Amino acid sequence: MMEFAFTARGLKGREKALQRFFEILPGATSWSILAGMVWLSFRDPLTAAIVIIAFDFHWLLRILYTTLFLVLAYVRLAIERHTDWLLRIKGLDDLARSAPPALAPDAGWKERLSARAHRNQLERLKRYGPPPPPSRAVHHLVIFPVANEAREILEPGVRSVVFQKFPLKNVMLVVALEARATADVKAGVYALKEQYGKFLDFQVIEHPDGLPGEARVKGANATFAARRAAELFDAKGVPYENVVASCLDADTVVSPDYFSCLTYHFLVTPDRTRASYQPIPVYHNNIWDVPGFARVMEMGSSFFQLMEATNPEKLVTFSSHSMSFKALVDTGYWPVDMISDDSAIFWKAYLKFDGKYRVVPMYVTLSMDVVAADTWWQTFRNVYKQKRRWAWGVENFPILMRGFLKNPRISTYDKLKHGLKLFEGHVAWATWAFILTFIGWLPGLFAGSEFSSSVLYYSAPRITGIIFNLALFSLLTTIMLSLFLLPDKKMKHPFLTRAVFALEWLLVPVIATFLSALPALDTQTRFMTARYMESFWVTEKKRK
Repeated sequence: MMEFAFTARGLKGREKALQRFFEILPGATSWSILAGMVWLSFRDPLTAAIVIIAFDFHWLLRILYTTLFLVLAYVRLAIERHTDWLLRIKGLDDLARSAPPALAPDAGWKERLSARAHRNQLERLKRYGPPPPPSRAVHHLVIFPVANEAREILEPGVRSVVFQKFPLKNVMLVVALEARATADVKAGVYALKEQYGKFLDFQVIEHPDGLPGEARVKGANATFAARRAAELFDAKGVPYENVVASCLDADTVVSPDYFSCLTYHFLVTPDRTRASYQPIPVYHNNIWDVPGFARVMEMGSSFFQLMEATNPEKLVTFSSHSMSFKALVDTGYWPVDMISDDSAIFWKAYLKFDGKYRVVPMYVTLSMDVVAADTWWQTFRNVYKQKRRWAWGVENFPILMRGFLKNPRISTYDKLKHGLKLFEGHVAWATWAFILTFIGWLPGLFAGSEFSSSVLYYSAPRITGIIFNLALFSLLTTIMLSLFLLPDKKMKHPFLTRAVFALEWLLVPVIATFLSALPALDTQTRFMTARYMESFWVTEKKRK
């Protein structure tokens, strides 16, 4: 295992120069693409039109490809929606004789596919081992980091853990409370501890402000709580190998089967202590109470994670996730000086274990809040700030590149696979929407007489029209899946409400540009010019 300081602080000499080079690279690339396309549209509209048509065709292939895998991921999610995970866990205690229970003669295709997937998991586990620990020995550490979230935000998540089908005597719940929180926030947290005491333990651990080497970030709070939890597990004699740690945002609400599903995936994974476990985040807690642009934006985020789940080899942890507690301890816990702790912990573990670390997708959802505020405009600003914070995940890129250069035990193929995906993902995030929405029309506006009399000038709109008509199929598929995923709610005119929601997807070009690409470009520009984000912006949460 390689020892590598996963931080950008305190660097000197060559390491500092490499850090700055890789910090500048994403932003410089994004700005070069955008400025270069504008300049080319003005100087040589014919060449610019060819480039943009080629880009549109590439975008079409990518969108059709991702739509296919989005449908496959949704089907898998639907297949596992009614799986009895607790029954499967109990069947794993005798692995030699464990087999999927016999299906009823009238079992549907979903049940049959789910049983087939379970059978494949069992065969893989028996082949690659080692055998899992007894299900009764598996414990869960559930951490809710809290900074300024009021009781009404945190309580639904705590209550959802209370009503798990998984035995609560094997669950340690920790509220990682910032010591700088207001008196009202603290009072609400301690009241919850008094009300819900059915766990192996319920701890409120206050994180002191201003500890050496820490920034005001969620990772520092969660790490302080996890270190204290390790002491509690030691006192209770619970081995770290049997503990799964889940770091859940304060607004996260899990289904009654969630920890049973998580336990199942932990037990059937042969290298269970070298893995993270990623559910599908959806933003349903208050989805009917927010403006349409926020609703569409967060549904798009859910779809992105759903598509990512179909490619486990490149999957990275995001938002609320889980991992082996032993891996967390061995890795040195979450970074205490980085904004993007949820993805950074994966890369930190990946480097620590020389590339022998992965993310296991779980086809189960957990629900969080859509960004909300008192006014439409404030909600827009908060969504922008949240996406800018998400885009700050680009801070992983320079550290990861430095780690790759220092670690010869990770294959060149894996370094290229992950490094290029991370780089290309952030550059595409910051540029594609601008090219599709604005820059793609510039060659026609700047066309001179030579270009305007060419065949391409007359053919380009037709070619572009065909491409966008084909892309409309993807949009319609996305709208249908979004309607299927929406939570039920009693309302006066349900059909009309859902129809309006479907029409809100027509705002995608504007939303993608100003609430996705622009925050990403903003972040890369700040990073490129060394205007670093020093503290974690806590999303404002409102409930009606």
